Amino acid sequence: QVQLVESGGGSVQAGGSLRLSCTLSGYTYSDLCMGWFRQAPGKEREGVAAIYNGVPATYYADSVKGRFTISQEEKNTVSLQMNNLKPEDTAMYYCAVARPPSTMARWLASLDNAWGQGTQVTVSS
Repeated sequence: QVQLVESGGGSVQAGGSLRLSCTLSGYTYSDLCMGWFRQAPGKEREGVAAIYNGVPATYYADSVKGRFTISQEEKNTVSLQMNNLKPEDTAMYYCAVARPPSTMARWLASLDNAWGQGTQVTVSS
């Protein structure tokens, strides 16, 4: 059974930084597309950043480009470094991995993702 465990998150003032980590277990496939979605109250869920061992290697939402960096720390651990945070980044952040066939497009479309429980990020002005 695929499981994702998130850590990090919290509250920070605008301009500050936070780091999220997600550890995957029970995933035995060679293709891996994994990353973060977020959902703010009253808004749709959106893909924030993902890393893939195919092409394209990474994805970033336009709203976070230049501020967020996704990286693979170990085989099944992905981190999201969030710098220069803004109040509009406030949301629940969910780690997600695409079940096979794993592609970035399928991950973004959430066609068959496994999800973590979520971690809250709050940015105050």
